[in-house]
Amino acid sequence: MNKRFEGKVMLITGAAQGIGERVAERAAQEGATLALVDRSPLVLELRDRLAATTRVIAIETDLEKFEGALQAAEATHKAFGRIDVLVNNVGGTIWTKPYEHYGPEEIEAEVRRSLFPTLWGCRAVLPYMLKKKKGAIVNVSSIATRSVNRVPYGAAKGGVNAMTACLAFENGERGIRINAVAPGGTEAPPRRIPRNSAKPGKKEQAWYQQIVDQTVDSTLMKRYGTLDEQASAILFLASDEASYITGTVIPVGGGDQG
Repeated sequence: MNKRFEGKVMLITGAAQGIGERVAERAAQEGATLALVDRSPLVLELRDRLAATTRVIAIETDLEKFEGALQAAEATHKAFGRIDVLVNNVGGTIWTKPYEHYGPEEIEAEVRRSLFPTLWGCRAVLPYMLKKKKGAIVNVSSIATRSVNRVPYGAAKGGVNAMTACLAFENGERGIRINAVAPGGTEAPPRRIPRNSAKPGKKEQAWYQQIVDQTVDSTLMKRYGTLDEQASAILFLASDEASYITGTVIPVGGGDQG
């Protein structure tokens, strides 16, 4: 097994389920010391499962607030004395419908969920990396910046792309690389804690199916990706193998550029 992250501390947000969970599992196998962050207590189960493989802590906190991101960064640095890699993975569509059906409070909720945790995460962790003059940040965006029935989410992820580029400009000469991956549709087990607990009606089901159809139609491979295909791209950008890559958004969507 390649040990690309031996001796490195990796902070992963949104680690309890889906892509974040798979990144954590793979990073542990590759030698990373882990700080797993999520507002769900499921992150404690992942910590216990990975503890046999690596040094790991879990932090339950709400990353939609700066205080939560600050808590995560401080706890990680206190436990391990450094933060080498940050993977900002929090985000996800809460509602799927044409834009005219979104209420103002829903629009704000989508942006809080899928933009602010990345803004706050970078702001909380950068000072630790700047002191060392070295670090890597990988933001998880989405190819949904060009898609249907997810305008607020797409806008939030467009913000993630912009901040990735701007932060790379600011920090490239200071030893810190900032990149993003933009996942396409990804096959994953059903979420144990759904983003939206409301039971969808026929109209909502039809709107969601439009997303699925458009996602598959937009890919050149005509399929969804896997969790490992997403994790591989994230961990590549996080590793020293990508030492001359910064300010880049890599679409991982079977040819869909987003």
